[in-house]
Amino acid sequence: MLKALSFSILLLLSAASSTAAQGLDLSGLPALNSSTSPDGEMTYSLSLQILALMTALTLLPSLVLGMSSFTRIIIVLSILRQALGTQQTPPNQVLIAIALFLSLFIMQPTLAEIYDTALSPFLSEAISAQAAVDRAASIMKDFMLLNTRSDTLLIFSDMAGAEPYVSNDDVPFSTLLPAFITSELKTAFQIGFLLFLPFLVIDMVIASILMSLGMMMLSPMLVSLPFKLLLFVLVDGWAMTVGSLAATFMSQ
Repeated sequence: MLKALSFSILLLLSAASSTAAQGLDLSGLPALNSSTSPDGEMTYSLSLQILALMTALTLLPSLVLGMSSFTRIIIVLSILRQALGTQQTPPNQVLIAIALFLSLFIMQPTLAEIYDTALSPFLSEAISAQAAVDRAASIMKDFMLLNTRSDTLLIFSDMAGAEPYVSNDDVPFSTLLPAFITSELKTAFQIGFLLFLPFLVIDMVIASILMSLGMMMLSPMLVSLPFKLLLFVLVDGWAMTVGSLAATFMSQ
């Protein structure tokens, strides 16, 4: 997330620098003012930094989906709802809220490390913004690599024509991001398949009983729904599902 944010900021800053290099007068535009410090480092006005930050925030939803545990959780919960046969119960807003807060719980060690290692030193002006971004990106990369299948990462590295990676720092985000998302999709569907099986057995048993009784006009889904709900409640299904989902992630 911080890497993409830094990338967007650098794009805007480079555009402002190129405009200034062309000899255009930007003195009438306070948001695009820049200056050179005595050590030769280019600094930019606060207005331009705020503009770059607000622009980069538009990438936040995609970053939450693509760089955290949100994708796996929301897919598993959606498959579980379909297996229960409860249509729109729980509603989409509730599932998204569960997935979001569970993602925060799972990502808490990683986010805490980012705060201690990158954000806190940057706010105290102990390190530069670029150093903070590099540290945060390295921590996020470690989390994503821990939860990315090696065969999936190998597929995308071969497609990119890259050499075998020696360390985590050698893996570029352009290769890691699609590999991580693809790996999350595969894992989510495997978990969803295992969750679907017991409910499928109940549907088949109810359908067989109704057919043997000659009640072919009665919907098996309608009759099996109370039994599936009863089974899910008796085994404390929500706690087991959420706990098992959290346990599937490996943190640093």
